[in-house]
Amino acid sequence: MSKNAETIAAIATAPGAAGIGVLRVSGADATAIATTLLGRTPQPRHAHYCAFRDAAGDLIDRGLLLHFPLPNSFTGEDVVELQTHGAPVVLDLLLRRVCELGARPARAGEFSERAFLNGKLDLAQAEAIADLIASQSETAARAALRSLDGAFSARVRKLLRNLIDLRVYIEAAIDFPEDEIDFLAEPELRNRLDAVSDELSTLLSETRRGVRLADGLHVVIAGRPNAGKSSLLNALAAQDRAIVTPVAGTTRDLLRENIQLDGVLLTLVDTAGLRDSTDVVEREGMRRARQELERADVALLVTDAEHLSEDLKLLGPAQSGGTRLLICNKIDLSGTEPQRREEASGIRIDLSARTGAGLDLLRSELKSLAHGGDAATGAFSARTRHVLALERVAAHLAAAEFALVAQQAGELAAEELRHAQRDLGELTGEFSSDDLLGAIFSNFCIGK
Repeated sequence: MSKNAETIAAIATAPGAAGIGVLRVSGADATAIATTLLGRTPQPRHAHYCAFRDAAGDLIDRGLLLHFPLPNSFTGEDVVELQTHGAPVVLDLLLRRVCELGARPARAGEFSERAFLNGKLDLAQAEAIADLIASQSETAARAALRSLDGAFSARVRKLLRNLIDLRVYIEAAIDFPEDEIDFLAEPELRNRLDAVSDELSTLLSETRRGVRLADGLHVVIAGRPNAGKSSLLNALAAQDRAIVTPVAGTTRDLLRENIQLDGVLLTLVDTAGLRDSTDVVEREGMRRARQELERADVALLVTDAEHLSEDLKLLGPAQSGGTRLLICNKIDLSGTEPQRREEASGIRIDLSARTGAGLDLLRSELKSLAHGGDAATGAFSARTRHVLALERVAAHLAAAEFALVAQQAGELAAEELRHAQRDLGELTGEFSSDDLLGAIFSNFCIGK
């Protein structure tokens, strides 16, 4: 049971939602509240038809009451679910009545927080609930469900077990100092270290992919004026979102458009053309364009056959923080065929934003990047917090390897592995501060 015995209640459906409204109650007084509303003790896990009445006995609404005794409930506490009509006024009156009977309004994420504190979910699974609710694409929803089912947590726990085994192996050497140097030089130790490093590298890569699936792919379109950037955004969005004219410098600010690409969310950003200019407004647009490129998961650097060489020099300084794709546009004018090729400067795709020729090649490339080069099957959702924690684990593991190989210092290696173990434990909540929990659950919906 959680330390907080207070009974909490919250509306679990958004105000104004059509159809059924749901109000949830969790805590020590939940069963007594249900008994008062129903007029008798409810039978566990059965739906009871109930007339919900206020303190004066006036009817609020009629609906269903379900009772889930501890510990077999979402929170691990006594839980009551009241299903009624979805009118906001009805739900508000019912919430007021439940609070009169001993509950208090729940904080954001408090139901999920209690489930975590009572061992019903680990921290990564609790976060997956919020990710599922916030999903903006089919792929993101499926990935969040896999995390909720424990796919990500299972990978973390497996890595944690192997890391602990490695730490125990090293600390055993420290207990026998007369044999330490020979013991630490054993091939078995290096093999274990390499295995953990490889496992961590794979998990970190898949976690980064999970972040992309959850948040979508941030795609920035850049290039000189009149290269066809806005036409490319319109073609990918399948609608005229950006103004397209022959006048250079038409786009002066960032234009964002969210699209779905076979279940994957893409945020497309059209930017001001990059060139030398003394115009104050245009220079500000270019500054924002370069700033956006630094945050891009994918940069589409747009040029054409006529300006390819000079644009490669112009676009050279416009490096993104993510993957760079060179888009050779206007093949309808050059008479070349759509194609994808790998060059020294990176992947190049020849297409026509005006006719649509070759757009399928670009869409396929973007989908591949969103999925990390693999199909999304088996992918789980993840958060930037998870990536940062795993990167810290990788740094500690690299330091442990240096201590073992270069310094033959088992104590230093063991200490680095202890820090790595703690960082891994933060992912599932085995080690977590109150500040971390507060920051995570405060972003949840009320009623979750």
